[in-house]
Amino acid sequence: MSARMAREYALIEGEVQGVGFRWFVRSCATRFSLTGWVRNRCDGAVELEAQGEPAALEAFFELVREGPRFAEVRSLTRRRVDPERGYHFEIIF
Repeated sequence: MSARMAREYALIEGEVQGVGFRWFVRSCATRFSLTGWVRNRCDGAVELEAQGEPAALEAFFELVREGPRFAEVRSLTRRRVDPERGYHFEIIF
């Protein structure tokens, strides 16, 4: 793992379920060569962990904040977490 790798947990609230949000997030993560996961929560929010170069994470979260066409992101809360070994970005069901 690169010493420059960073990993962040994010909680996204708003109209983010049933609008293709997880697939959008995975597409954005792939675009920036990030690893991690995304999943729906029972409370209607979406949570994720993403790992990669810090600049790639910033660009990724800019797109995630916009969301796909029918989503409405009202809140995006981020925090750093310890990096993990990973090779892809997955949607957890």
